[in-house]
Amino acid sequence: MLEYRAELLLWALSGSLPFILMGVWGEAAQQVNFGISSIEFARYFLAVYLVRQITVVWVIWDFEREIVDGKLSFRLLQPLDPVWHHIFSHLGERFARLPFIAGLVTLFFLLYPAAFWLPSLNNLGLFAIAGIGAFALQFAVQYTLAMFAFWTEKASSIQEVWFLVHLFLSGAIAPLELFPSEMRSILMWTPFPYIINFPASILTGLKVDFAHDFGMMLIWIAIFLIVNRWLWKKGLRQYSGMGA
Repeated sequence: MLEYRAELLLWALSGSLPFILMGVWGEAAQQVNFGISSIEFARYFLAVYLVRQITVVWVIWDFEREIVDGKLSFRLLQPLDPVWHHIFSHLGERFARLPFIAGLVTLFFLLYPAAFWLPSLNNLGLFAIAGIGAFALQFAVQYTLAMFAFWTEKASSIQEVWFLVHLFLSGAIAPLELFPSEMRSILMWTPFPYIINFPASILTGLKVDFAHDFGMMLIWIAIFLIVNRWLWKKGLRQYSGMGA
């Protein structure tokens, strides 16, 4: 149990990149007028950290291992879609991670008391909904990419390419408000902003188009779910694990 909790702590700390970027952008904001103050940058990247803790997904590695080792065969014998094992595994880990996240957030405000703020109840409620949607979208994306494990032993390599694109276009590196307006307009029709930038902007009070953004989030979730089910049916015909 001690080892398990230590691993959770390391996972929570591994997502601390937003705090590093906060220092970089906060210092830059003192030299250049970005339209966002250093305090707003601090709040935004704290929100990014929280969103990343909510949306972290590793299903592609678990599913790839089940395919390679033939363990999916035992899942298929159960009267339950295997995806539910992965979903509840992820949800359970979220609750186990909460104490470490709370500790890091408390430490953040002790070190940066000027950045302390209390979001309105309305923003907190919308953030909770957007956070759930962001997790659903992230999970749908990665589980869809995981379906390629039926045809290749390294489906996780596809995820690594996706992650690089996601890292730069989701708002994890910088708020999308800093992007050129033409590029930002194009990005808002892709799934990337709705995984990090959208919920983080809600929590920090940045301007968002709720109708468009929630609508696009639902559309992309639906698209990936449809593609996922199609690949699942095709993949099962391809699957030849132990006992299958």
